[in-house]
Amino acid sequence: MTTERRTDHRVVFERGFPAQMMGIDGTWRRACVLEDVSETGAKLTVGSSVEGLNLKEFFLLLSSTGLAYRRCELGWVNGDQIGVNFLKPGDKKKKNSRPQESEAANA
Repeated sequence: MTTERRTDHRVVFERGFPAQMMGIDGTWRRACVLEDVSETGAKLTVGSSVEGLNLKEFFLLLSSTGLAYRRCELGWVNGDQIGVNFLKPGDKKKKNSRPQESEAANA
């Protein structure tokens, strides 16, 4: 049995909640089941292989129309289950600015 590392309160779905994973650029899509969710992330069961997909950043679509979604990054993989961390709107900018700041300090 795995040890739970998340400290946030989570909601566990007894039968899972059907969802879709989609690449940021829209070039790939995979069906998945949302097993549990917290404010900062979720556990998904993926029906088909995710090998070769860019999971650094992707969308988790929670509605069939795509109107409810979260931007995610891969946290961990264990067989057909993956853990995702939800990204906030400013997260990408912060990550990109850090290397530039350190480069400026070394110049």
